[in-house]
Amino acid sequence: MGFLDGLKKFGLGALEDEELYEDPKKKEVKKQEEKKPPVVFNEETLLFDKKYTCPICEAEFNVKTLRSGKVRMKSQDVDLRPVYAEMDPSKYEVVTCPECGYSVLAKYFGNLTKFQIDEVKNKISANYKKQEFGDKTYSYAEARMRYELAIATAMVKKSKNSEKAYICLKMAWLIRGETEHLDPSAPDYAEKKKANEAEEKELLQKALDGFVIARQSETQIAGMDQTTTDYLMAAIGMEVGDYDLANRMISNIIGSRVANSRIKDKAKELKDMVAEAKKKAEA
Repeated sequence: MGFLDGLKKFGLGALEDEELYEDPKKKEVKKQEEKKPPVVFNEETLLFDKKYTCPICEAEFNVKTLRSGKVRMKSQDVDLRPVYAEMDPSKYEVVTCPECGYSVLAKYFGNLTKFQIDEVKNKISANYKKQEFGDKTYSYAEARMRYELAIATAMVKKSKNSEKAYICLKMAWLIRGETEHLDPSAPDYAEKKKANEAEEKELLQKALDGFVIARQSETQIAGMDQTTTDYLMAAIGMEVGDYDLANRMISNIIGSRVANSRIKDKAKELKDMVAEAKKKAEA
């Protein structure tokens, strides 16, 4: 007889064979089975249409924009590029007028001088061939075109060096994101990856060149404080092989009286990375 045989008289005979103590291993297996399936994010659901009025041609148009708080940062690259779990927001940071081609990073969208308007009209809009972009999402190819137009616009309207450098940095991040999303099984994977890496490095170098010039003449660069700017320049310097500049920027941070302990610790870690990269390059 089992010790629970008496349960029959209560109509609970079905419980006679139940284990008094649950096996922890069985419990863990059951717990895993009960876990909810991972949520599959649809990029389209993370976006909304934001309306803009073009300061050049006065056309009204919509731009795909990321809904705030809808993506989670899972990591950060050494040059401060955020990596998100659900999608790549860098595809949606450029505002492009589909009618005249005027393009700018959303954070720089604002008032223009008459000179800038005239320059964009004469050098961009007059030659622009209207493009159609995705109705629901933007591909990397479309995002590349938008960044190229943003760089051209910044050149024409004589934007600050920091703005031009920041666009180059953002485009470098876009291409890195594209590389991460390439299909390794595709026949042209190796060729595409190599081309992307070369283009990314070129854009990082142009970004660094612009930041170096801007640091000498601008009080604030892309909304960053000087310590963050120095760290970013050091990281990019390491990425493009300019180890002397990287070490100078790191020394500025470590010797700073205003830099907090967190950024100083990051700078010390970066210093070790620079030394390792330099040693590897020399070998």
